[in-house]
Amino acid sequence: MTGSLRTGTRIGELSAEERAVYATLRPEHLPQHVAIIMDGNGRWAGSHSFKRFLGHQQGAKSVQQVTETASRIDLPWLTLYAFSIENKLRRPRAEVSFLMRLLKAYLESNLQRMMDNNVRIRYIGRTHELPPDVQEKMSWAADATAKNTGTTLTLALNYGGRAEIVDSFRALAAEMQQKQIPFDQVSEADIHRHLYTAHMPDPDLLIRTSGEMRLSNFLPWQTAYTEIFVTERLWPDFRGIHLLEAIADFQGRERRYGGLGKNSGAVDEETECAPVVVS
Repeated sequence: MTGSLRTGTRIGELSAEERAVYATLRPEHLPQHVAIIMDGNGRWAGSHSFKRFLGHQQGAKSVQQVTETASRIDLPWLTLYAFSIENKLRRPRAEVSFLMRLLKAYLESNLQRMMDNNVRIRYIGRTHELPPDVQEKMSWAADATAKNTGTTLTLALNYGGRAEIVDSFRALAAEMQQKQIPFDQVSEADIHRHLYTAHMPDPDLLIRTSGEMRLSNFLPWQTAYTEIFVTERLWPDFRGIHLLEAIADFQGRERRYGGLGKNSGAVDEETECAPVVVS
């Protein structure tokens, strides 16, 4: 069953191609949170015989276009893996420096578009380790968009999933010591409360571009039951319509969270008493 096209003004801002895909969706069952591993900038540049920095520049354009489509369909949360701890440690210094300048330029040049689209920007990661001038620009954009009420765009910067869990455990250990909380009373909720993402729901859908079949240390705790969509399309070629196509695929899945699906077959009372034979 397909959803009817909403009459809201933001849906009207979608392109004709995007509206055609959106018309097949069930608006009441949109994911609350979509996370994206933006991969393929370097390969895109190489395939066009461009320098790597041009791939990153084109990738930044994709960020804004996808964010605007997300805002037009009222997607509450969009989280993008922009810069990992491994990027900082293992990429050439010149490339890292360029990425930091690109981040500042992106925030400066797209702030008004974020305001026009009611987008609020936030960040997760060890952002305190980024250059001071970059942190200042990040704070400037976050403060300017803080009162916006549409899509929350979260950029994962100097982010690592294992580092996030370590930071969560450190914060929890300090709290336990201060409040005299016994170890055997620690719950998943206590750990979650100290994650960078404690203020947002876990992702319903994780999109990875460039065809790679791995999480790359991105939100390992939060994606325990996340649906994963992998596309061969490189990030600089990814657009809003491709976000909608991924959501359409997501809506065709059955999320079971470890339980039985609708087509799993009936479970009768004899199952509980049936002998188990292992040969």
